[in-house]
Amino acid sequence: MDSDFLLICRMKNGDDAAIEAFVRKYYPVLLRYCHFHIKNQADAEDAVQEVFVRFFSTLSVYQHYGKVQNYLYVIAANLCRDSYRKPGELPESPVEEMEPVNLRLDVREALAKLPPELQEVTILFFFQEVKQKEIAKILGIGLPLVKYRIKRAKELLAVYLGTEEMP
Repeated sequence: MDSDFLLICRMKNGDDAAIEAFVRKYYPVLLRYCHFHIKNQADAEDAVQEVFVRFFSTLSVYQHYGKVQNYLYVIAANLCRDSYRKPGELPESPVEEMEPVNLRLDVREALAKLPPELQEVTILFFFQEVKQKEIAKILGIGLPLVKYRIKRAKELLAVYLGTEEMP
């Protein structure tokens, strides 16, 4: 039995400690995901709070069929999509591990140049480290299409970052 299933059962029975453990487990990954899509840190935090509000409002009817994280990503993706001010706009991203700052700016600019469908796959795969099968479930597309989009995003990012010529 997976730990999420047990947490969900405990949460459905009103266990406050289980709710706190669930939020602590998923808050950081959801915040990182939302921050990739929403420029303002406070707005990203609000979006994550809304993800949990929506999840908990339907908890009584939630059926655990697999990874709850995928379900949370779907909610977050819908909220982030609703928050876009301009089509194709990507926010400043929290890629603290990357040095120097110029490289972070280059990566952010390269991501913004990608078509929206490639941006989503790129963020989930490279920055959120979600497996390809899970991305297919989250986005409701086939695994071959996910693989193609990842391949195409790599090609375009290489061009945009100046490491390769346009195919």
